Amino acid sequence: MTPQTPSVTASGTPDRPTLADTTRGRILFGGDYNPEQWPEETWHEDVRLMREAGVNSVTLGVFSWAKLEPRPGAREFGWLDRLMDLMHENGIGVVLATPTASPPPWMGRLHPETLPRDENGQTEWWGSRQHFSHSSATYRRYAAAITEDLAARYGSHPALTMWHINNEYCTYDWGDEAATTFRRWLQDKYDTLDALNTAWGTAFWSQGYGSWDEVLPPRRAHYMKNPTQVLDFKRFTSDMLLECYVAERDIVRRHTPHIPVTTNFMPFWTGQDAWRWAEEEDAVSVDIYPDPRDPFGGQNAAMIQDMTRSQAGGGPWMVMEQAAGPVNWRGVNHPKPPGLNRLWSLQAVARGADAVCYFQWRQSRQGSEKFHSGMVSHAGEQGRTFQEVKQIGAELARISGEVTGTRVAADVAILQEWNAWWAGQQDGRLSSGVEYQDVVRAWHRALWEAGTTAAFAHPEHDLSAYKLVVVPQLYLLTDTAIDNLVAYVRDGGTLVCGFQTGVADEDDRVRAGGMEERLRELFGIRILHEWWPLDPGETVEADGFRGTLWSEELEAGDADEVVPYKGGELDGLPAVLRKGRAWYVSTLPEPGALRDLLARVAAEAGVRPVLEGLPTGVEAVRRGELLFVLNHRREPVKVDVPGTHRDLLTGESVEGSLELERYGVAVLAQ
Repeated sequence: MTPQTPSVTASGTPDRPTLADTTRGRILFGGDYNPEQWPEETWHEDVRLMREAGVNSVTLGVFSWAKLEPRPGAREFGWLDRLMDLMHENGIGVVLATPTASPPPWMGRLHPETLPRDENGQTEWWGSRQHFSHSSATYRRYAAAITEDLAARYGSHPALTMWHINNEYCTYDWGDEAATTFRRWLQDKYDTLDALNTAWGTAFWSQGYGSWDEVLPPRRAHYMKNPTQVLDFKRFTSDMLLECYVAERDIVRRHTPHIPVTTNFMPFWTGQDAWRWAEEEDAVSVDIYPDPRDPFGGQNAAMIQDMTRSQAGGGPWMVMEQAAGPVNWRGVNHPKPPGLNRLWSLQAVARGADAVCYFQWRQSRQGSEKFHSGMVSHAGEQGRTFQEVKQIGAELARISGEVTGTRVAADVAILQEWNAWWAGQQDGRLSSGVEYQDVVRAWHRALWEAGTTAAFAHPEHDLSAYKLVVVPQLYLLTDTAIDNLVAYVRDGGTLVCGFQTGVADEDDRVRAGGMEERLRELFGIRILHEWWPLDPGETVEADGFRGTLWSEELEAGDADEVVPYKGGELDGLPAVLRKGRAWYVSTLPEPGALRDLLARVAAEAGVRPVLEGLPTGVEAVRRGELLFVLNHRREPVKVDVPGTHRDLLTGESVEGSLELERYGVAVLAQ
């Protein structure tokens, strides 16, 4: 089944372009190209190598504002004209970026109000990137002007295939102009100070506001900040950055209504409500950088891929950035061993990507990212990195006609929501060891290891297409979301819910009883007495498994099945409850136990793994009519594949089983 997300329009409407208008039956392959860092004679060498590698798409202009506008109002487009022409002459499409992620130094010098301030009031100066205040009217005016001129000049250029707005939106601002804008945002949301005081619970610690001028962003304070104020500030920041994106998007859309528009998400980034943002994009794209030394790097990548596909309404999406080798921002930056780049690239295609792109084309020789890899590394065209890139380009071209535009089947949805994440990470929480993204990752890993493909969904989405819905943790749930979950189970769906879910409403107000009454009734819980978070490394015993991170003192009501804790303060009390088709898990079971539990529940719900009996570390995904089998192990493996297939990568016939080399991949058609 495919995700049902009617609020997400990124998959296209009759009057809006889609990713398919750019791909045109091909998998896009290429990456960020920063030719302004190189003499022009290098450009022609780049094009030769691009053609050799099968590159059909490059992103230009991401960080070129100072090059395009070296002085206020000046325009130097000649170099970009020549590049656009050169790309077109060689059959390479251009994803043209607005350069607004990094304003030129002159803007900060002449207009210091465009620079953001941190929560301590310190200015973030130019000299890096993303040094702009999302609330600055001056910044927005300059950003609109350069975007307008780019769209007017290149909107009809035959090389243009897509617009890329800004880059990795991630700027917070606690400055004075942001404070003014925050107050306006709050007035629109609450209308009156009485409503704001009620929502924020300002009766606590004498925080009641008598004038809008008293309301500030949550700047540095003596002790813990008001959690609902912090929550609203995060909502505000996401909305202000989205306003910046939409303003530029509307400009380019006015000039080129037939050209898709995107901006690149960072993976599972806390600063953007990606469900809301995806509604405003024609194509959804993400940057994915799993650690090559992480034994679960492939699973982490799969989680981001599933999440991005779901934000795209279940349709194709883009890997806007990945690394061909090492990055430069970890404590220790390891290269990718031979084969891993190919494995993770094809994994993205298996999970719905119709574009596989990199940061960046040619590895920089200067600047902060000179040790971040490129498709052409410092070793040049004879280096292993480029040779592997050539192989990937050839293989993507080989399977493009069979895979582009097809969808990934998923009978299971993982519910995830940014407001719940933001609210749950407040300073005054019960355990700083509970990191929302890690809990979600653990539940996704359990499904991944069981061979079950999952989608993601917002808790207010239509869930009727899914046989099983899992909720790793949603501390904050709206009344609408709770009604949705109750209705889903009532209508025959199976729900498995993790600990500390449904605790708070949308104002971060703890619900009566510590869990919403409808949820307690749904799971057969009579009362929730106390939450019992666990220390690092501490576990709790339950009948048949051990739990980590968290436990809860629950009293069962009319539950049909109870798995009790064994020993300790919670001895005999329920660790897991089931009432009908609704399950509640009050701890985080160790990985094997969580995998087995979800596999059992999935089977009872009629969900089957893509392939039965997969070896550990082997992934199987169906996309359209194709079966992708991927070996994440460092040694060869044999995989049983019933029936007769043809491997599109090799052209060979596969009957009954196949041998996959270390980091090997097969793309099977019947």
